[in-house]
Amino acid sequence: MARKDHVSETPATAFLKANGVAFTEHPYEYLEHGGAQHSAQVLGFDPFTVVKTLVMEDEKARPLIVLMHGNRKVSTKNLARQIGAKSVEPCKPEVANRHSGYLVGGTSPFGTRKPMPVYVEESILSLPRIVLNGGRRGYLVGIEPGVVVKLLAAKPVNCALAE
Repeated sequence: MARKDHVSETPATAFLKANGVAFTEHPYEYLEHGGAQHSAQVLGFDPFTVVKTLVMEDEKARPLIVLMHGNRKVSTKNLARQIGAKSVEPCKPEVANRHSGYLVGGTSPFGTRKPMPVYVEESILSLPRIVLNGGRRGYLVGIEPGVVVKLLAAKPVNCALAE
């Protein structure tokens, strides 16, 4: 790997290394509010394989993580129904930062400050490889999707809406 392509360790990459997960690093120029669509475009990935990490909360303000395709939105009603909650909504950025330990735009499901239940859009698990945030803005890691189930006990859900 070229020196300029290496990014210093984050809690997410430390977690992956500690669990023996092979991953690829994909740094890119971060764009405020660019999201997964921007990273997919600059890195040349299909936005369907770029997975966003969304910190949400239920009606009792209990945090949870949803892993969703980069070019899809979460149906909060469908998600709430599937996880047995009355409602689910995205956390405010400062609340999401506090729960995860990451800045919004750099949130990884790995190495979070607080343990949270993780839900993954089921169709993500059938992809051969995904890229998701590596714990820093402008930095994605490539992994096999089964890793999120194995290491995070992510539960499959069907709550994707076309953007």
